[in-house]
Amino acid sequence: MSTPPIDPSLDHAVAEDEGLSVSERKTYAAGIPAVAVSMIRSLRQQGPKKTAKNLLTLNQVDGFDCMSCAWPDPAPGERHTAEFCENGAKAVAWEGQRAEVGPEFFARHSIDDLATRTGFWLESQGRLTHPMVRRGGGSHYEPISWEDAFDLVGEHLNALDSPDEAVFYTSGRASNEAAFVYQLFSRAYGTNNLPDCSNMCHESTSVGLAQAIGVGKGSVSLQDMHEADLIVISGQNPGTNHPRMLSALEIAKKNGARILAINPLREAGLIEFKNPQSPTGVVRGTDLADEFLQIRSDGDLALWQAFGHLLLAKEELEPGSVVDRDFVERHTNGFDAYAKHVADLDRELVCTATGLEWSQIERAADMLASSKRIINCWAMGITQHRNAVATIKEFVNVALLQGMIGKPGAGLCPVRGHSNVQGDRTMGIWEQVADEFLDAIRDEFGFEPPREHGYDAIASVQALRDGRASVFVGLGGNFAQAMSDTEVTEKALASCRLTVQISTKLNRSHLTAGTDALILPALGRTEKDLTGGREQRVTVEDSMSAVHASRGRSTPIGELLRSEVDILCGIARATLGEKHGIPWASFAADYDRIRDRIGRVVPGCEAYTEKVARRGGFTLAHPPRDSRTFPTESGFAEFTVSPTVVASVPEGRLVLQTMRSHDQFNTTIYGLDDRYRGIHNGRRVVFISAEDLRELGYADGDRVNLVGEWTDGVERRADDFRLVTYSTPKGCVAAYYPETNPLIPLDSFSDQSRTPTSKWVVVRLEPATV
Repeated sequence: MSTPPIDPSLDHAVAEDEGLSVSERKTYAAGIPAVAVSMIRSLRQQGPKKTAKNLLTLNQVDGFDCMSCAWPDPAPGERHTAEFCENGAKAVAWEGQRAEVGPEFFARHSIDDLATRTGFWLESQGRLTHPMVRRGGGSHYEPISWEDAFDLVGEHLNALDSPDEAVFYTSGRASNEAAFVYQLFSRAYGTNNLPDCSNMCHESTSVGLAQAIGVGKGSVSLQDMHEADLIVISGQNPGTNHPRMLSALEIAKKNGARILAINPLREAGLIEFKNPQSPTGVVRGTDLADEFLQIRSDGDLALWQAFGHLLLAKEELEPGSVVDRDFVERHTNGFDAYAKHVADLDRELVCTATGLEWSQIERAADMLASSKRIINCWAMGITQHRNAVATIKEFVNVALLQGMIGKPGAGLCPVRGHSNVQGDRTMGIWEQVADEFLDAIRDEFGFEPPREHGYDAIASVQALRDGRASVFVGLGGNFAQAMSDTEVTEKALASCRLTVQISTKLNRSHLTAGTDALILPALGRTEKDLTGGREQRVTVEDSMSAVHASRGRSTPIGELLRSEVDILCGIARATLGEKHGIPWASFAADYDRIRDRIGRVVPGCEAYTEKVARRGGFTLAHPPRDSRTFPTESGFAEFTVSPTVVASVPEGRLVLQTMRSHDQFNTTIYGLDDRYRGIHNGRRVVFISAEDLRELGYADGDRVNLVGEWTDGVERRADDFRLVTYSTPKGCVAAYYPETNPLIPLDSFSDQSRTPTSKWVVVRLEPATV
């Protein structure tokens, strides 16, 4: 018998927010409360035995990789017994939940009934245990056998007029082996329609870095973080989104590093860290930001141009003090044009764009000028703007200026959110994969893969909406809630002839179902994988290009669960049969056979099977980091010139940025508290400055509706939010996603990268009707 959900009284969004309360904000991250919350959640959801087994093997060399972020692990022999953070423990408890969602649950609840529930309620019900189908637009999901499910997918795919009428989406949780098999199946089927969650988050990083240094990945290691003497954290909240990063910052601070934090909100994880791993860490704590710039949303491009301006001015006064001239002359291209551009910078324009005083900018620039080993870290506070790619290239400009690539303790550090989003891209999950990769597939498997670029996430929604695609397969994730323009996205999914969701938990994507719809329950990262009658392991890649094995230790919650690899190979067999001679059954029986092919196809993964068998795995090559060589078209790292842009906002309007609470991971809601920001038992809040409240005629605690304004003339709404006074720049407000995703137009995305502009949404407030 399944256990009850966490809180069966939470039926609707209104009910969840009825008890909402606001308390004083925290001024530090982690500490004893983090330990208490971790243990309470774990014991309540998993029980003591499973809690001990899972947490003691989490992020260990012979255990499983945490699914809650992509922060790298310390080297073997340097890991704590408890090598996890609060949010990692929450993620494990969420996956290891003892409650089950099977045929009886779906018999009790129609799809229409479930559609009235919140995402938190849906995921709180328990783990999916049986393959389920909704046929012909029926009212309920019903059980289906695995073979019949695979046949149904094959029938739909083979009935399409063109392979490009199918979309194959990937979340960042999928392993390297699953990702490789998935992209191979998609291309053997005949399409490059492989959108992934990178399209929604760090695509701007991938595009900007590839253009500037030739590699779309960061250039630092965990050891570099420890050795830096200045760490810049831009548009990132490590206390909530990457808590294990705080341990690296603590080590760096003890080694003498300074931290420059740049963010619209003054977050606890930027102020102080109380390390629960040691009594001293809890009692004394570690002060983090030595300088904090509370920048206006999207002011970062102007700020980094100002840094370049000030650094070059100092170099002119004191030649050789700032610019690494040897590096610039030997390894870069375009310096003169860049120097001329920032020399003419309009300081008043910069102050308007950033909301900062020029003296603040000068102090921060002095930190850069006086440092010899600088690491620049950033996350989605940077990547989800219209000019995100240009901003990231400004980061590169300053790094090139000072020679901060390819030296110990220095470099560029995009901090990815999902645990294997970088690995999935390495394995070929990309709608625009290079011809060289496709050539390798052709040579290895003996078929000609499609060459035309496929649909990214936005183009996929447009194709489904417009009837140019009609089958959607989701490998993990919650696409309906992760994407922008929620109403448009949900209608697009619901218009499909077939939707397939490979999942561990119930979510709203299962309820925006196609005429035929499948839910295929997958093993979790924590669970033993005995596919093929042997104990299998998978591999993942972290934010710093380190690849290592992951092996679950817990007994699967249901006998019918299958691994993602097994599910994908089953779909491929049912769709393609013996076409191209790809050994799908052999791949599912022994993942080493997949790894052998990865070693012959994926650049940098030669001898992959042997390398990942090493204790702690291996690190992929990164030419800019390893040898100061830059695989750009010119063969040099590129200085770039971008116009200084100040986006205007109509009178009486505000700029909204969407963000996570401390009790969630991406679209997964673990609970209804955000204790760092003082929010309890609710999520529908808008953080706003006291000055904006006064000017707009509202008071703290007022209920408002958010109304999005966009050039297409369509009014987008998110209703009934509570205003909460907070330290945020005038004109800038913040609220949680996915509740605010309906406000982001599908056509509002970053230049070049097409990432939704989730950090720049123009809204107006109107009183909510109670």
